[in-house]
Amino acid sequence: MSERPANPRTSCYHRITGEVVSIPSHFPAPRTWAVMFAGSLLLLGLLVVSLAVLFAKGPGVWGNNIPVGWGFPISNYIWWIGIGHAGTLISAMLLLLQENWRNSLNRFAEAMTLFAVTCGGLYPILHLGRPWLFYWMAPYPNTMGVWPQFRSPLTWDFFAVLTYLIVSLLFWYIGIIPDLASARDRAKKRRWQVFFGLFALGWRGAGGHWLRWRQAYVLTAAIAVPLVVSVHSQIAMLFAAGPIPGWNSTVFPPYFVLGAAFSGFAVVTMLAVIVRSLLGLKDLITAFHLDMLGRMTLATGLMTAYGYAAEAFTAAYAGGYELQTLHDRFFGPYAWSFWGALAFNFMPLQLLWWRRFRVAPVAAFFVGLSVAVGMWLERYMLLVTSLYRDWLESSVHPFRATFWDWALYLGFIGLFLTAFLLFVRLLPVMSAFEIKEEAAESDG
Repeated sequence: MSERPANPRTSCYHRITGEVVSIPSHFPAPRTWAVMFAGSLLLLGLLVVSLAVLFAKGPGVWGNNIPVGWGFPISNYIWWIGIGHAGTLISAMLLLLQENWRNSLNRFAEAMTLFAVTCGGLYPILHLGRPWLFYWMAPYPNTMGVWPQFRSPLTWDFFAVLTYLIVSLLFWYIGIIPDLASARDRAKKRRWQVFFGLFALGWRGAGGHWLRWRQAYVLTAAIAVPLVVSVHSQIAMLFAAGPIPGWNSTVFPPYFVLGAAFSGFAVVTMLAVIVRSLLGLKDLITAFHLDMLGRMTLATGLMTAYGYAAEAFTAAYAGGYELQTLHDRFFGPYAWSFWGALAFNFMPLQLLWWRRFRVAPVAAFFVGLSVAVGMWLERYMLLVTSLYRDWLESSVHPFRATFWDWALYLGFIGLFLTAFLLFVRLLPVMSAFEIKEEAAESDG
């Protein structure tokens, strides 16, 4: 009696599950991961030293001064929060639009959001000078009767960022539960079974489980999408609501949101190339996914370029201090940050008009890196060029970043990389069950 031939669809599903879910317990590139993790730990050690110096000596170790009271901490805060936007856009918005190409990218994009928002959210706390009193910023009942000014964008920002972090965490965790259960069932060693079993919350894959899971997943996605707009709009209002030349512009909220998505898609592209190469997932993160990421990066980049043009037009139309600030950005002592932002953001970006560059991993990676650098220069330029020249000539004070400014910034990059590498090493880096659903729809 002849054996029944294997179902090719079942074989495909089994391969996808084994390739993705078995990564933590059978990691394909332990040496490369160890080298990268050692480098990230060195940067994380720099963060620990920087924080120790900051707590011992205070914010005076930074280059902040009067009138540049924000400096590196707040520009880096905006940069990190912006990077965290693409994860929610890719995952939540494309889920609601039923775009299946998100399935190979959403898991590590969501993790990137969590780590980037965490890095960004710590900066305002450290910027307080007395970070152990950070809870004073929260609107909680207290015996002193001191409440925040609810008409202030600072208070809106507190609510927006905290809500975004909580919803992003819930959205990521709800999405990963089925794969944690698959990893639990496939694990051979007891420690992996216990580890995945605890976080799988007793998932058995029953019909009722899938029904409630789908409802919770879509509902959280619907909540997360408007938060993408609200978070960076609130940050933009911190600028636009103030009487500072170069900031007081109604174009800032959409300009900031699009710039955040621009930098976020660039970093997701970099991470997709790294994960694809490190874990050997070229058949799951395909040229099509790199092509779509390139298109999204190009589109948001062109929208950001429009924001640059609109900002320059508004300043030229307004005249006075606004025009002086624009001239200072073009030709002043910090003109390098303005022209650097233009060069890094938009010159390599033009390569993405051609598909062969969008699908080439090396080219896509370096375009993403260029955009990340350019958006950091833009945040620096927006802050410093508007603040260092105060209303009185006697109050002009240039800003110069100190060693500890840079050390803290590099340390937070180390924190981000360490967290991301641990995620890649310990958890399923892709949504295996959603990839299988996509394969089933393609076959059907």
